[in-house]
Amino acid sequence: MPSDSEKPAELDVILAQVRDGALSVDEAARRLQSLQAQPLGFATVDHHRAQRCGAAEVIFAAGKTPEQVAAIAGVLLERTPCVLVTRASSEQLDRVEQALPQTPIQRGQLGGTAILGTAPDASAKGYRPIPIVTAGTSDLDIAEEAAMTCKAMGHPVAAINDVGVAGIHRVLHRADELRAGHVVIVIAGMEGALPSVVGGLVDSPVIAVPTSVGYGASFGGVAALLGMLNSCSSGVTVVNIDNGFGAAFAACRINKLGGH
Repeated sequence: MPSDSEKPAELDVILAQVRDGALSVDEAARRLQSLQAQPLGFATVDHHRAQRCGAAEVIFAAGKTPEQVAAIAGVLLERTPCVLVTRASSEQLDRVEQALPQTPIQRGQLGGTAILGTAPDASAKGYRPIPIVTAGTSDLDIAEEAAMTCKAMGHPVAAINDVGVAGIHRVLHRADELRAGHVVIVIAGMEGALPSVVGGLVDSPVIAVPTSVGYGASFGGVAALLGMLNSCSSGVTVVNIDNGFGAAFAACRINKLGGH
């Protein structure tokens, strides 16, 4: 998943060959089409997404067979140096390792996230670290998904863990770190109150992630979701339950606009 809109090397080659007369326009058109989408029968891989959206297609592994995950990863890695996989099982990632033995794989320890290939250098563009804040240790799997997404997109992160409202002094002591980011990701379950607190401390956008952590009346994260949607702090926006990936993807886009 290269950061920004890096052109695939194949596109430069095709255009150069047309310019030099080594490739016909019809053949170039056929090859350009294959750069945009590649049918695999069970999936259609979007090779054009990096140019349109600034990052290559991500593999959402849940519901896919290990063979399908490995096949999609293989064709993506032919065109991009880094592929992010989310919600993967150990069996799926084992199959990827077997199919792509030369490809470096960084596995997350908690949430089934993995980076295949070589992630961009997070220091190369000088982006500010994105604070990723968790209310409790039980939210760390979602924080890991968010952090690895940021890494795959070339953005550094700053972890601020276990600072929930049950001991509100903990987050108040970290206010300077929160204010250092162009955008803050706040992850919380239970009643989901932490984003409102953070939103009242910073002048940057806050992306709130409700998690499915909590007892019965949390309804698998619905209580936290509704609490965050009803935040009285300005500048708080909310993604879906347990969606660390979605929060991080949006945060990286904001961080890119903010610059250094």
